[in-house]
Amino acid sequence: MRPRTLHLLVNRRSPRPEEPSVTTPRPISAAYRVAEAIARPPLTLFTRRSWSGAEHLPRTQGFVACSNHISHLDPFVLAHFLLDNGAPPRFLAKESVFRIRVLGRIVSGAGQIPVYRETSDAGKAFSAAVAAVEKGECVVVYPEATLTRDPDLWPMVGKTGAARIALTTGCPVIPIAQWGVQDILAPYGKRPHLLPRHTVQVLAGPPVDLSRFAGGPGVAGEVGRLRGATDAILDGITEQLVRLRGGQPPPSRWDPREHGQSTMGDFRRGSAA
Repeated sequence: MRPRTLHLLVNRRSPRPEEPSVTTPRPISAAYRVAEAIARPPLTLFTRRSWSGAEHLPRTQGFVACSNHISHLDPFVLAHFLLDNGAPPRFLAKESVFRIRVLGRIVSGAGQIPVYRETSDAGKAFSAAVAAVEKGECVVVYPEATLTRDPDLWPMVGKTGAARIALTTGCPVIPIAQWGVQDILAPYGKRPHLLPRHTVQVLAGPPVDLSRFAGGPGVAGEVGRLRGATDAILDGITEQLVRLRGGQPPPSRWDPREHGQSTMGDFRRGSAA
């Protein structure tokens, strides 16, 4: 076993001295264990993992984890990182996933949260996410809500869901950057490239400071407050991504509407995905 692998294993299993251990471990259902048993072996077999920043994951309260979105595989990588660091994630996933036979039952049993896009039931996901955070769980929200359209895969403009959850509950928002998984499965790609093994990097940063958006004088209306908080979250993600991949992000975030692209799904086909 390589020294780095041993170091990661020790870190995962030992309480961090600067924080108390969780009195009651976050619950993991039988369906969650089934999903883990299916997903973990191929992730372990076909990836090399470079993970850091786990010390920023809250151990004693619920929180929102926000990540960039560069591949349809990156939720599995992110879940691997969070689960192995004591924070079994609850993802906000589009409702159609829950209607897939077998998979839908596993996803539902694992406590994932269906999102009913642009319907009268859209508020249900928000309510479920708030309830989960208040119970001390980790809720994962992709602020971009879909794979980035930025040509160089930098975070693009986002939606306000994560900010709404955070400002409603007062919970921490942890910015997380991922890089490398796009080499296994490109955005909207159909054929994964499993060999040679690729390194997938995950870096969690310190909580995003949203105190200036918590309300009171100086906040220019609810829309401006949510928009500002969302931008701060995306800034935090981008900062971590710069540390992983180097280079400089564009001066302004890619906005699909300014480029005639659909805001959801595979914009190249103009269809939802």
